[in-house]
Amino acid sequence: MTEKIGTIKERAVKFATLVESMIEDAVEGIENKDQSALETVIRKKEPLANSMEIEIDELCIKHLALIRPEAKDLRITMMVAKMSNDLERIGDHAVNIAKSGVFLLDKPFMNSLNEIPKMAALVGGMIKHTIDAFVREDAGLAEKVLKDDDGIDDFRDRMMNELIVKIKESPDKTDLVIHLMNIVRNLERVGDLATNIAENVIYIIKGKVIKIHTGDDTDIKNAI
Repeated sequence: MTEKIGTIKERAVKFATLVESMIEDAVEGIENKDQSALETVIRKKEPLANSMEIEIDELCIKHLALIRPEAKDLRITMMVAKMSNDLERIGDHAVNIAKSGVFLLDKPFMNSLNEIPKMAALVGGMIKHTIDAFVREDAGLAEKVLKDDDGIDDFRDRMMNELIVKIKESPDKTDLVIHLMNIVRNLERVGDLATNIAENVIYIIKGKVIKIHTGDDTDIKNAI
């Protein structure tokens, strides 16, 4: 692995760690009604995430243009560029969650709030495992992330059904419930993006595309 590739990987890990912390801060801010934590996600960490995406994109473009890497180094460079976009989107979802958290600060407690940290813990575990798989080049761990996505979908379906019932039972709390739904949807999307990144990690390691919906993996023709 070249020094430049090492730098690209290091920046990607730093970026992933940042967006993981954004999800954690947003959910903890909601759980603890901590406006400072929520505002940190929105006003401090999001601009940092945006600048890190630009930095990584520039590193990858320069590496492709000047070094013309081959084989695995090329896979790493291409996939880190894709991962950077997914990480930035995770940051955007963290901001959406934090904004709903700000709305909920002065609202009455609902039992459904107890489920948000549980779902967030599952999503956070997916992000962490994806980072670890990338650093250790552990395809097995990345494949575990793909399986974990089903659990996130089950969590989403159960919570959305519960929240729909809440709206029917308490129409006066519709605004509150809609924000809870927004949090659930955003957490589910973070799980999807973690899955995308895990697929990219597998491609880096194996040179194979993993199709999560079928569970099949297919060798890329003329794989890089």
